[in-house]
Amino acid sequence: MADKKIIVVFGATGAQGGGLARAILNDPSSEFGVRAVTRHPESDKAQKLASLGAEVVTADIDNPESLRKALQGAYGAYCVTFFWDHYSPEREVAEARNMAEAAKAAGLQHVIWSTLEDTRRFVPLTDNRMPTLQGKYKVPHFDGKGQADQYFRDLGVPTTFLITSFYWENLLYFGMGPKPGPGGELAITFPMGDKKLSGMAAEDIGKCAYGIFKKGKELIGKTIGIAGEHITCQQMAASLSKALGRKVVYHHITPDTYRNFGFPGADDLGNMFQFYHDFADQVAKTRDLKFARELNPDLQTFDDWVAKNAAKLQIEQMASASK
Repeated sequence: MADKKIIVVFGATGAQGGGLARAILNDPSSEFGVRAVTRHPESDKAQKLASLGAEVVTADIDNPESLRKALQGAYGAYCVTFFWDHYSPEREVAEARNMAEAAKAAGLQHVIWSTLEDTRRFVPLTDNRMPTLQGKYKVPHFDGKGQADQYFRDLGVPTTFLITSFYWENLLYFGMGPKPGPGGELAITFPMGDKKLSGMAAEDIGKCAYGIFKKGKELIGKTIGIAGEHITCQQMAASLSKALGRKVVYHHITPDTYRNFGFPGADDLGNMFQFYHDFADQVAKTRDLKFARELNPDLQTFDDWVAKNAAKLQIEQMASASK
């Protein structure tokens, strides 16, 4: 990789970072090389990236010294945090600060910070239509990321702010997929009414990030929102019905019902869906489908993703039925 510009990919074994790493490594003409950062270099995912040509290094975004070492000699970095490891927006903010300070110290030329809206700009803490969580957040896993944008700006790090979307993989791995209802039909359940949900395949986030790095300096300082499609839950149910060969219906519930489902993070996700519902037009306007496809010509629609993942959805649905 001596002749290539090194992109340090944090979260390289995760959904977003892994998508970016593979997008670069699968492009034989790429001007970039990948330095994949992980806490577990011995993992199967890390070893797979190494076999594709990545330089795998050990670092921890909670450890500033390890970040400085990981960024030495690099051209750019993809910075991402994972709220669901710890459910702490304060920790996310601290991790973002660590990455921003390390990027500044390393003199990186281009950083992408994977972020989301700070929903408190739309729903102030004094607005009781949405409960305040953890004392000072509305949607904690959004708000911490949005708050942390300022670190990159204040330090003058050459950053593109990438606003991502709901992962369609949540239907596979977050228990949101079709489940048997009391009448025997399959159902998906969300508090979205007839509003459109902005979503995308997680792999496509990484591919869009690759498109941003390829465009380079013209996107530094810009905020880029991406999605694969803006789609109603009724449309999602129709796509799932077609792919699974079995009727799937959409059950609408209130955000408050969702918040009280009782699993870890249910209140956060209930607030998230309320934000997506109440500000659907603004959310969709922020996430430009046309530009996302320009960054990633292979951008998947929901139909594309469902067709590709039908077998996994069948397995998930059968697992739910057996519980």
